[in-house]
Amino acid sequence: MSTISAGMASFDTGRSERGPLLLWMIFTGLSIFAAVVLWRYGFISLMLASDRTYISSLIAVLYVITCCHCFWRTRAIEREGEAARRCIAILSAPDGAAALGADARALPAGLVTDHIRSLVTKSKIQTSGRLDQTLLLRALADRLRGSNAFGAFASDTLMKLGLLGTIIGFIIMLAPITGLDAADKVAMKSSMGLMSDGMAVALYTTLAGLVGSILIRIQYYMLDAATQRVFSDAVALTETRVTPVLERRHDG
Repeated sequence: MSTISAGMASFDTGRSERGPLLLWMIFTGLSIFAAVVLWRYGFISLMLASDRTYISSLIAVLYVITCCHCFWRTRAIEREGEAARRCIAILSAPDGAAALGADARALPAGLVTDHIRSLVTKSKIQTSGRLDQTLLLRALADRLRGSNAFGAFASDTLMKLGLLGTIIGFIIMLAPITGLDAADKVAMKSSMGLMSDGMAVALYTTLAGLVGSILIRIQYYMLDAATQRVFSDAVALTETRVTPVLERRHDG
């Protein structure tokens, strides 16, 4: 246990990046602070009151749902990263090769451990040659990514909702011009009010869609970067600590 703890400590000190969940919480905290400030000065309430199509409200709801999904995926990747670090600490110990026996049951649960167990099973079935893990690594990458692609879909959806609000706003703005009599001052005043409402819808929905799309892109960029780090750790671990041991056992 002491060797495992020493290996874990040396690995943790060698990693300079912060946990993905902490970065997500910092980013979300700053976003909430900005939203509170905007609400305090009445900008958000003005946007919601001026948007008669409720597209801005729909964008806000979808943004919150997407943030919850990103939190769930970030927490999952955080756990996978922790399990991968524990695997590295165990297999880097002087007696770490023994952990690959008994189908690697000594390793902590996780996708990286499942990948190592698949390598152990493949080494038992394979009779000769080098242990190739290319296909297994592709499967591991797909499993680690999971539903991360939902972020790109949500970001694109918010952007298109903003553009939809822009089109609807311009329609509302230009509709009163048809059949407008320039000599009728009352009609002109009413038309100017409708045109102002349409312009407000177009601008606020576009702004909401752009801001929501950018913020979601940033969150899922951090998530993808954390996922890539876990995958890189898994590749380095299996190439340096797992496949050489399994190939030596096979040759022996």
